Amino acid sequence: MSTLHVPHRERRTSRDPFFDNAKLLLVTLVVVGHSWTLLPDVSTSSPVYVFLYAFHVPAFVLVTGYLSHGFTFSRANLRKLMTTVVAPYVVFETLLAVFRTVVGGEDLGPLYLSPHWPLWYLTVLFLWRLATPLLRRVRYPLALAVCVCLVGGLNTVDALDLPRAMGLLPFFVAGLTITREQLDRLARPRARVVAVALLAVAFGIATVVAGHFSKEWLYWRTGYPDLGVPFWLGASVRLGLLAVAGALALAALALVPRTQRWFTSLGSASLVVYLCHGFLVKEASYAGVGGLSERDPVTGFLAVTAAAVGGSLLLAATPVSRRLNALVDPISTLTAEPSGVLDPDHQRLRTTGRLALAHRDPTRLG
Repeated sequence: MSTLHVPHRERRTSRDPFFDNAKLLLVTLVVVGHSWTLLPDVSTSSPVYVFLYAFHVPAFVLVTGYLSHGFTFSRANLRKLMTTVVAPYVVFETLLAVFRTVVGGEDLGPLYLSPHWPLWYLTVLFLWRLATPLLRRVRYPLALAVCVCLVGGLNTVDALDLPRAMGLLPFFVAGLTITREQLDRLARPRARVVAVALLAVAFGIATVVAGHFSKEWLYWRTGYPDLGVPFWLGASVRLGLLAVAGALALAALALVPRTQRWFTSLGSASLVVYLCHGFLVKEASYAGVGGLSERDPVTGFLAVTAAAVGGSLLLAATPVSRRLNALVDPISTLTAEPSGVLDPDHQRLRTTGRLALAHRDPTRLG
């Protein structure tokens, strides 16, 4: 039985700007997408919402998969998995729950077993990381992942957000199987022209289909029974979405800068941004920001989007992320060990440099 091909990488002493750029840009899109939930019209039927959710999470998962290829069942890797995935999950599941119940007066369900928004990513990353060594031993891992995704649509048990872990698994495995040479081909001028064309066509289609189908399809979390469709139809729709989202995710990555930019160093704090932005979005919701947009939808949309981008950059800024890193990586902070990362192959710089999601190539947010 053949094994999964692992991308070859040279030993580097410096960070690869492509991955930092990709992590910052993609996590900022996550913040933008979540901020749009403050605007009811945008989050239900707007073409920009449908367009964004068609690719940004699959693209992030693909990058996470690529940067997870080195995970094995070694004691060191399993310990890092506990300290850099499980520990921050427990911390932020608790903090966000307290914030939402005390400040927002929300009534939340049981904690920890079923992650609350937006902490699902840590639980599915935990499951994907555990599956990585097994997937590397499969002859056709991507085909297996697609089958799991299609059959997973029958699952309605949401413990640890298992339905979403199964639904997005093909993108993670695609990242595991893609080589760096293939990623580099995306940077060719012709590939970038094709990428722009694909994204433009996708946006045009989004303007037509927005509001005519359930956005739950784009979240990869809702089973066919809950969507009210039979297996054959649900699997057919999901298979089509896999193809579309995969193509658009690659198109988005083709447009990510490969060189050092003014924002590159901020990409190492992508987990800080991801875990902390929920407090900002929820506080804006409690403050009634969504209601303000009813008077001027265009201004409200632009203002919320700009605030989301600004909030992402603020959280990633070194003076802020250095302090928040104590919550994001509590065990390493308490034990004064070098900060851990979700990718065991990722060489993280000290917290006085670039924080939280640094790499020898990976993403903490996956």
